[in-house]
Amino acid sequence: MHQLVVTFDCPDRPGIVHAITGGIVAAHGNITELQQFSSPDTGHFFTRVEVEGAQCDELERAVASAAEGFGARYRVDDATRPARTLILASKAGHAVNDLLFRWHAGDLPIDIVGIMANHGVLAPMAEFYGVPFTHRTITPETKAEFEAEVRRVVEEEGVELVVLARYMQILSPELCEFLAGRAINIHHSFLPGFKGANPYRQAHTRGVKLIGATAHFVTSDLDEGPIIEQNVTRVDHTMSVAKLVRKGQAQESQTLAEAVHLFAEHRVLVDGDRTVIFR
Repeated sequence: MHQLVVTFDCPDRPGIVHAITGGIVAAHGNITELQQFSSPDTGHFFTRVEVEGAQCDELERAVASAAEGFGARYRVDDATRPARTLILASKAGHAVNDLLFRWHAGDLPIDIVGIMANHGVLAPMAEFYGVPFTHRTITPETKAEFEAEVRRVVEEEGVELVVLARYMQILSPELCEFLAGRAINIHHSFLPGFKGANPYRQAHTRGVKLIGATAHFVTSDLDEGPIIEQNVTRVDHTMSVAKLVRKGQAQESQTLAEAVHLFAEHRVLVDGDRTVIFR
């Protein structure tokens, strides 16, 4: 039986749910889960509906008809199909390894098509998991060439999600625009307090009591895209810099994996500078 997911958002007004559910019934679909939210701040309506029994093309026609009447954005996706995913990486392996392990164990509904990096140190890890790996040293002169290669892979491999798993490079505004709404980044949650190198050492020096991680959509505004997931853990004065790093990396890995999982299940909708998450 077909398992489909409908996501739908538009300016809020009466009759939206009636139109959507009526279209689903007309397409011979059965609703198994429905979540909705009306934002009082933006006046926008959001919904995510899981449907079984309907044919994808028939359901898409029905939803398109409803969307036309409300000026809505919508998607109809196969809930059982993993999201084709490309990972961008540098030298740090904790977030990449966590994604690969969860994917290999069947805990993430994604299909990793490859890893592209600006260093070669993670090649053995990719080889262990049987994932294609390429790397290229990035300089100001070669950055555009590398990003063109990223675009080529995204287009040719049908990539739906690009994950910056501690990819220590700033994407160009052009690539950010190309990947808008389908690229996720992870970083420690000290920003903007502790920028630059060794943020955990800076945090240790200042005696922070909480450390954590933030996963967000990539935009041309560095580390300021709509937030998808955040986690924190308590620390204290007895912990060394090395222990802060270990705890922080664990938070980064967990937070990134959760954000990827939410995205792959079509549970993340963008509301301006924020996100609506249907868990």
